[in-house]
Amino acid sequence: MHVHSLGDEHVSPPLYLANGLTTVREMAATNPIVYDWRDRIDAGTLLGPRMVVASQIIDGDPTLWDPNLLHVLTVDTAAEARAAVRQVKAEGADFVKVYSRLNRAAYFAIIDEAHKLGLTVHGHGPDEITTKDVSNAGQRSIEHIHSLGLSVSTREADVRRMISEIKVRAGDYNAWFRQMHPIEWIAANTYSKTRAADVFGTLRRNNTRVTPTLTMHNVLDQIDYTRLDPNLAKYLGPDAIGTYDYVIENLYGANRTAEEISHQREMWVWHQQFVKELFAHDVPILAGTDTGTPYSVPGFALHDELEHLVAAGATPRQALYAATAEPARFLGLARDLGTVEAGKIADLVVLDADPLTDIRNTRRIHTVITRGRVIGPAARAKMLADVEAAVQGPASASALPAGGCCGTAGSGH
Repeated sequence: MHVHSLGDEHVSPPLYLANGLTTVREMAATNPIVYDWRDRIDAGTLLGPRMVVASQIIDGDPTLWDPNLLHVLTVDTAAEARAAVRQVKAEGADFVKVYSRLNRAAYFAIIDEAHKLGLTVHGHGPDEITTKDVSNAGQRSIEHIHSLGLSVSTREADVRRMISEIKVRAGDYNAWFRQMHPIEWIAANTYSKTRAADVFGTLRRNNTRVTPTLTMHNVLDQIDYTRLDPNLAKYLGPDAIGTYDYVIENLYGANRTAEEISHQREMWVWHQQFVKELFAHDVPILAGTDTGTPYSVPGFALHDELEHLVAAGATPRQALYAATAEPARFLGLARDLGTVEAGKIADLVVLDADPLTDIRNTRRIHTVITRGRVIGPAARAKMLADVEAAVQGPASASALPAGGCCGTAGSGH
């Protein structure tokens, strides 16, 4: 429920299916080719998961993104925000993706214009806006944990004032990351159970979904201690791996002190505890990875996310629900998808062991069925082998979203 596809059509679509992902939510149309993939998959001319595709990212001005890495739509006024929504609607977006740097006027204009045009709004909780205001405005999902952490601090007013005082040039992500980290640290250490009950209750009542993307937080909280799984490197190719390494070294790793490194690692424990609290308060959760962030591998990363959710305190059944029934409800597809029932579309995975006894068993895939098409063990093995060959070929592509880096401290695409 949170991917940024890598490579060309011979890489991400088959990797998703081989891992049992029969539907994905593409969280930024950084390359319009993903609209083509979506339409060809729906038409049956490209084998892949059904795709629900975001708009281009709409962010405030200045954005943190270097246009050489990633193009985003930047808006400053309500009029510009409404024009951006009309633009992405015309481009074919299934929903609007909002980002961290939007000011209040632009954000609420986006919400209003999207509603008028029949589009939903998903994305980051903007820094200037409380989580309760985001939820009450009708944003359908909040991606990552960082903005939620600010909203349940006893010092929320202080941390938001500190954020408003940050000065950063357009595209200078590293400076933003390093200024945001101590603010996140303050928020994490001033967690209020009373404020959490209030904020999480609002999310639950409004049915605002949260996509924790622990897979992303695991890497970015511990960039000195996490690496690409060597068994999966063969599915990325040298260009994508090189992009990942560049992003880690230059956007996240540069200029940090020993104290910052220590605090970052402690934030990983905090993010896990936070997710446990979300489940305890019955906040609706979506299983997403922020695939495109180092060092995630399309498809395989979802199994990592399920394990992270369980390690954080979810039951295996809750984790599976966050990857199946809840996404189907969220996307308005529950009549046909999300559960295995007579009369529904045959989108399912046949496993060799029970994931309710051990969530790691979701990796023990025997057969994938997508829209009634059976991908048995031999066909699945060939799909993976074909991806391995494709990424090593002369025409292999790097990450479509330029490595899937992030927009605030601990927050991904």
